[in-house]
Amino acid sequence: MSRFRDALERGEFVITGEVAPPLGTHLSGMKAAVETVGPHVHALNVTDNQGATLHLSSLAASRVVLDMGYEPIFQQTCRDRNRLALQSDLLAAWTLGLRNLLAVTGDDPRSGDHPHAKGVFDLDSTQLAAIAAGMNEGHDMLGRDLDGATDFFIGAAMFPEAEPWDIQLTRAQRKVDAGVRFFQTQAVFDMEKLARAVEALRPSGVKIIAGVLLLRSPRAIDFINRKLAGLMIPDHIADRIRSASDPAEEAITLATEQVREIRQIADGVHIMPLGLDAAVGRILQGSKES
Repeated sequence: MSRFRDALERGEFVITGEVAPPLGTHLSGMKAAVETVGPHVHALNVTDNQGATLHLSSLAASRVVLDMGYEPIFQQTCRDRNRLALQSDLLAAWTLGLRNLLAVTGDDPRSGDHPHAKGVFDLDSTQLAAIAAGMNEGHDMLGRDLDGATDFFIGAAMFPEAEPWDIQLTRAQRKVDAGVRFFQTQAVFDMEKLARAVEALRPSGVKIIAGVLLLRSPRAIDFINRKLAGLMIPDHIADRIRSASDPAEEAITLATEQVREIRQIADGVHIMPLGLDAAVGRILQGSKES
C-alpha cells in the first residue's frame, strides 16, 4: 500500500503537491521541483499535458519521481487517448510501480498550444475511474480476465464552488460509485462551499483534498481567468494580490491562511505552487500556527 493511501485511510491530514513534466527531455528542472516540494508532502501529482499543452508524459515522469524516492500520483486524461490506449497505459503504470491514479477528463485542446489537435474524449473521467476499478478486480472494460490485476488508489477532480451545486454533487457521487476513493479539488477560495462539499460527501467515505493555488502575480491571475476553464479568481482575492507591494509574498500569506482553514474542514490539502516551490514548507509550517 502507498504511504499516501495509508495516511489518508488512517485519517491523517495529508499534503499533496504538484510537478509539471518538462517540454522536452531534460529533467533537471522537474527534478529540482521534486526535491524542493517532495520532502513536505505525502505524494506529488504529475500532470498530464496540463492545460492541453505539450509536455513529457505523466507516465514517464511519474516513474522518475518514484525513482527519486517520492510517491507520485499518476495523472491520466481522457482527452488524448481512446479506451484501448487508456487501458494499456493503466497496465503499464501498474507494471512500472505506480500505485496512485488521478482520472481526469482533460481540457479542450483548443485552449492549449496545439489548438488544431483533435480531442479524443472517447471516455470521461467517471468511465476511466470505473475501468481502473475493474482492473483492480482483475478484468478489462469488456469483462475479460487480466493476467495480473492492479490495485490502484483511484482519485478524481471535483469543483466545490461550481454552481448549480446539485449538479456538481451528482457528478461527484457518480465518480464515487465508479470507484473513486479520493477527490482533489480545483482551487478553493470559498471555505463555506468547501465545507458544504465535505459534509455532503462524507457519508460515502470518500476523502476530499482541497486545492490551494499560489497566485504569484497579477499576470498569473489574468492567465488563470483567461485560460483555465471553470476557474475564476474572485475579485477580492485578485485585488489583494494586485495591490500588494510584493505580490508573491502576499500569495504565500494568502495560501498559508487558506491551508490553516482547510485543516479544520477537509481531509488534506493539494498545493499548486506555480513556481513558488520553495514556499511550500513555509506555508505548511505557518498553517499550523494559531
